[in-house]
Amino acid sequence: MPTTILVIDDDVAITELMSMLLKTHGFDVITANTGADGINAAKTKNPGVVLLDLMMPDVDGWQVCKAIRKFSNVPILILSAINDPRMVASVLDAGADDFLVKPVPSGVLVAHIRKMVRRNTGALDSLNLKQTGPLTSTIHPS
Repeated sequence: MPTTILVIDDDVAITELMSMLLKTHGFDVITANTGADGINAAKTKNPGVVLLDLMMPDVDGWQVCKAIRKFSNVPILILSAINDPRMVASVLDAGADDFLVKPVPSGVLVAHIRKMVRRNTGALDSLNLKQTGPLTSTIHPS
């Protein structure tokens, strides 16, 4: 059974791109374009990993991360265009498990997701993930 990834980003183009990319690697993908919708999806859809943007207009990534941590230990990977070590430390302290700076090469993103799945389940081989073609795309900030 494929791992479900919840992508939370206020930029619809980013969530669509991430969805297409992750589906080609065997993941099921759910998207949310507001922090509130992302929190709700995390509660109701039980994703295996959450990909979360920090800078969102309604509920920012820190608030989303803290809210999800109140009810779930799902691995949370932050994707942000902001590269500030203090911010990275702050969001990791808020409960995130990993942090990548956009633009992210797709191979790096998928490798980080697989690492999180492995750590969370201990059984990557049973997830039936597939790799199709070279990992050359890059996720750019909006």
